[in-house]
Amino acid sequence: MKKMYFGTAGIPLSTERRNTPEGIRRVRELELDAMELEFVRGVRMSDGLARDAMAVAREKDILLTAHGPYYINLASEKDDVRERSVERILNTARTAWKCGGRSITFHGGYYYKDDTERTFGMVKKSLKRVMNILSDEEIDIRVCPEVMGKSKSFGKIPEVIRLCEEVDNIHPCIDFAHLHALKGGHNTYEDHAHLFEEIETRLGIAELKNLHTHISGIEYGDKGERRHLNLEDSDMNYRDLLKAMKDFGCAGIMICESPNIEEDAIMLKRTYESI
Repeated sequence: MKKMYFGTAGIPLSTERRNTPEGIRRVRELELDAMELEFVRGVRMSDGLARDAMAVAREKDILLTAHGPYYINLASEKDDVRERSVERILNTARTAWKCGGRSITFHGGYYYKDDTERTFGMVKKSLKRVMNILSDEEIDIRVCPEVMGKSKSFGKIPEVIRLCEEVDNIHPCIDFAHLHALKGGHNTYEDHAHLFEEIETRLGIAELKNLHTHISGIEYGDKGERRHLNLEDSDMNYRDLLKAMKDFGCAGIMICESPNIEEDAIMLKRTYESI
């Protein structure tokens, strides 16, 4: 990819007829570039609607991503929970692929009895199974576990980068609000520069050219993320982030998850273009 594409987490709030094709059309009217399909309550989209979404996205030149259901836990001690979690990721990928989507993301789960290494192994094993099945089904979509923002959640940035190193065709979804929510850190130009340098060193420069990212304002406490905020109602230093992205030649998709999704997405795009 040659630039950063900015979009909304779901159908823009100002969309009159609230369905996916109309949401994609509204994204283009707002002069944005991308939209994330929000399957967070379950993957429910007919094949016909998926075909319509793909046709409109191609017509309007809008990039699509997808977010899997919230109730995924690849490190559960219960076999059936892990099995259902794998299937939910697969269904997210299958449906997004039918829509012409570029990538999917999901929350990996929670630490198994606070054993971080065992948790990593369980998540890794499940994701290898996901990727083998997608390969067998000839579904070519980027699978991106999300960087998480709660102390009990699996998906700290070292874990996600390590997953990408050890599981073929896995890529990071970097949620900069989640990064910041962990003890109020990772919020300066230098923080972002260090992260981009690490990604380039460990995963290759191509990863910086195909980013799947999230951003919003964030309220946080001792245990991390509490809730999303609008950017101007938070201490999120998005200007330094965008400048670091420009300086490092980053390209890819930035999905805005602020409560006022399209307003902050437009502000981010305009700020990026002004740097």
